Amino acid sequence: MTTTQDSAEPDSSEPTVIEVWADIVCPWCFIGKRRLEQALEARADRDRFVVLHRAFQLDPSAVSDGRATADVLSAKYGVSHADAIAMQENVSEVAASVGLKYQLGETISGNTMLAHRLALWAQEQGDAQPFIESIYRGYFEQGKPIFTVDELMPFVDDAGLDVAAAREMLASDAYATRVADDQALAAQFGASGVPFFVIDRRYGISGAQPPEVFSQTLEQAVSD
Repeated sequence: MTTTQDSAEPDSSEPTVIEVWADIVCPWCFIGKRRLEQALEARADRDRFVVLHRAFQLDPSAVSDGRATADVLSAKYGVSHADAIAMQENVSEVAASVGLKYQLGETISGNTMLAHRLALWAQEQGDAQPFIESIYRGYFEQGKPIFTVDELMPFVDDAGLDVAAAREMLASDAYATRVADDQALAAQFGASGVPFFVIDRRYGISGAQPPEVFSQTLEQAVSD
């Protein structure tokens, strides 16, 4: 965990903002989301916290060509296909410990720009978390593709968002610059991977840490 702090005292009347840098196809990001949620649910003041999505593409150059994720991992890390499958199985075991039922062998890889643009758009509609939850579940637990406009619309609808408005937004270049800006901001904070959590721009947590790490940091953030 990395920690940053400034001289300003937190205002208890203001919400405590948790910015979460994540990539939609990062299995550790969904695990980190659950662990953060576990820490928040244990707090009597959980309503004071606001969670914001920040875009982070692990591979901005990724191509949505329908390749199985195991094949992409094999090529990326120079390991056998069997070893890539074993990597996925290991992550799935960790996911199960927080109640997630990963089906990573069913997933394909692709470019997440459209999904991030939708998440940032949804956030400006009021709350991106239902959309992010829906897309994580669809991708990791059901093996659904999430890389084209048509593939993404069921998740937009599932989150209760306006499908026609979402299509219109994606037909433009809206939020593309915001995705790049979020990525650059993560680099300024020293993040080279995700998930990465920043609390009130004073404290940072790198990786899908155990719930107790989130709990300790949240308590420190509201107490200092």
